[in-house]
Amino acid sequence: MMLQPQTLLIVDDEMLNISILASALSSNYRILIAKSGAQALGLLNTDKIDLVLLDIVMPEMNGYEVCNRIKSDERTKNIPVIFISARDEDEDEERGLKTGAVDYIRKPFCLPIVAARVKTHLELKRKTDMLEQMAAIDGLTHIPNRRKLDETLELEWKRALRGGQALSLVMADIDHFKQYNDNYGHAAGDDCLRRVAQALASTLSEPEDFIARYGGEEFMAILTKTGHQRAVNIAANMIKNVSDLKIPHAHSPVAPYVTISVGVATTTPSSPREIPRQLVESADAMLYAAKQRGRNQVQSKDLTGC
Repeated sequence: MMLQPQTLLIVDDEMLNISILASALSSNYRILIAKSGAQALGLLNTDKIDLVLLDIVMPEMNGYEVCNRIKSDERTKNIPVIFISARDEDEDEERGLKTGAVDYIRKPFCLPIVAARVKTHLELKRKTDMLEQMAAIDGLTHIPNRRKLDETLELEWKRALRGGQALSLVMADIDHFKQYNDNYGHAAGDDCLRRVAQALASTLSEPEDFIARYGGEEFMAILTKTGHQRAVNIAANMIKNVSDLKIPHAHSPVAPYVTISVGVATTTPSSPREIPRQLVESADAMLYAAKQRGRNQVQSKDLTGC
């Protein structure tokens, strides 16, 4: 499998330094450049960056402050930072490493050494990323697991709170799955879970949409920047896509094939006192309501403005 080139962000207020580094590294990596700390932080928020080469002495915001901000943000804290600076005192290097950098290169730099150190840290990051991805995937359904779900919900909740944006949860449960397992066997049950998981995942269309196995035969989708009506529409499409699989379920009182019940809850976080658990509980209550009212349907609650 061909690996995508990793992305390197070079941050320096001197265009000459950027040009030298970019020319030396562009044959192996995708290169982005920033001439200020603010520009660098903007790129880190909008692009997937694998490593930052960071100057220290820059106007308005120095490299130490940029590194501090990178390491204090959940979205960017694991991106390795290498300082490249004309500051050559041991105290400068110590401060840089304590700030969170993985390496410190002094100017004037030797390009082969820069290339070797960049290569080492990017290879390590690729391996770390692969291990994290493996730890975040449910082994049976091959979609994200509960651990990744909890991490993502916490992150998206904070983002929605900062941006004043709507956040919706969609909780789905396979109807009468115990009877399915009891009558068709656990191997068929596992295959059913895999097919339902893929049907639910295929319903989501936006890159930011996220779905995971919540536990057992339950799944949860996190829909960012998503108002209530869009979330309800997605939930209805999930029900249709699972029904369209036509997985036989002769022991279900709902339908002759596998179906799901879905609960939806939407809110716009507005206070640090609010917690994601409240939204999860609302989605779960709506899922319970869908089951109580006959299953194979969606029930929802819009908490925005409450």
